[in-house]
Amino acid sequence: MMLTQQLTALISKTDLVVTSEQIDLLIQYVELLNKWNKAYNLTSVRDPSEMLVKHIMDSLMVGEVLIGENFIDVGTGPGLPGIPLAILYPERNFVLLDSLGKRITFLRQVVFQLKLTNVTPVKARVEDYQGEQPFDGVLSRAFSSLNDMVSWCQHLITTDNGRFFALKGQYPQDEINQLPENITLVDSHKIIVPELVGERHVLVLKKITE
Repeated sequence: MMLTQQLTALISKTDLVVTSEQIDLLIQYVELLNKWNKAYNLTSVRDPSEMLVKHIMDSLMVGEVLIGENFIDVGTGPGLPGIPLAILYPERNFVLLDSLGKRITFLRQVVFQLKLTNVTPVKARVEDYQGEQPFDGVLSRAFSSLNDMVSWCQHLITTDNGRFFALKGQYPQDEINQLPENITLVDSHKIIVPELVGERHVLVLKKITE
């Protein structure tokens, strides 16, 4: 009950519209993450209360800037930001990609227990993965640099509508300066996550035709 009250209070500090059913699913996800974390070491955040801020709210706040219907979360780890976003947007589809088997095992359990019909966990290296069709957006908070993200994920989106959504801390001007010539910054959003210490940005990038 405490977690539910805490998450409800956090959401009330934002413009997000989240139903009580969605809050319940988000709490179930945190409880699963906490339970599996003991054996699988899925996240360095050990406290479920802290997970609500650093994982759930941090992921949900990205939703405001997403455009499109079909997304791939690359290097998703335990499903971040993919699972919270899939709960918030049941009408959108999310492929969650990770190369580590134990993470995908955990995500399959989450999908099964939460009955998420819009999530597909996939075990693969990003450079080897081919989607059935290009995605509207590539999401990631795992890559160390923007250059790595766009270089390894270029085959997943088209030049027309596809976008990279990179989750970052401080505004990474140096990394933006080093982007390949065929990638351009479309937009940058400063994200305010309730009770999170430190800056958060979502950078929106796209491919430009040669």
